[in-house]
Amino acid sequence: MAVMDGLDKIAQEVISCKKCGLYKSRLNPVVGEGSLEAKIMFVGEAPGANEDKTGVPFCGAAGGILDGLLGKVNIDRKDIYITNILKCRPPGNRNPAKEEIKMCTPYLDRQIEIIRPKVICCLGNFATFYIMEKFGLKDKVKGISKIHGSIFDYQSIFASMKIMPLYHPAVVTYNVNMKSVLERDFIKLRMFL
Repeated sequence: MAVMDGLDKIAQEVISCKKCGLYKSRLNPVVGEGSLEAKIMFVGEAPGANEDKTGVPFCGAAGGILDGLLGKVNIDRKDIYITNILKCRPPGNRNPAKEEIKMCTPYLDRQIEIIRPKVICCLGNFATFYIMEKFGLKDKVKGISKIHGSIFDYQSIFASMKIMPLYHPAVVTYNVNMKSVLERDFIKLRMFL
């Protein structure tokens, strides 16, 4: 129950958040959703237009691709947790600004502490850079095209975790040939179940 209470508290804080200017143009913040006992957490960049309308993460075209990839490796979406580094949509789907990331990521940090996943899948460059820097792996960060599908270990006295950078599923909407690359990377997730 404490896990649910913690996530509900974060959701309430995000709903009333005015730390950066994104709250002015959002329709709905997108906090995250999924299993409270998820072994796998997916972290994307920011909500898109469909997510902003519904408040549900990865519900647009990229979400459909993500669902297909999960299905291909027999992972049910209800068994994972999905969120983003930003909880509000940047206008015009522009890239997150550094200040927005700085203001919003404490919510993500708390989500990670509460869920305690065994693996964090970083979807795209922004999520990869933030997560790898947060967990002391900044020196391993290269562009997503160089490190996608790699598995990095994080160890502390309190926890151990795997971090896996992946291409953002939206890449398939621009280049259908990338689907097979993502499928190969997703197969590696089976070992964490």
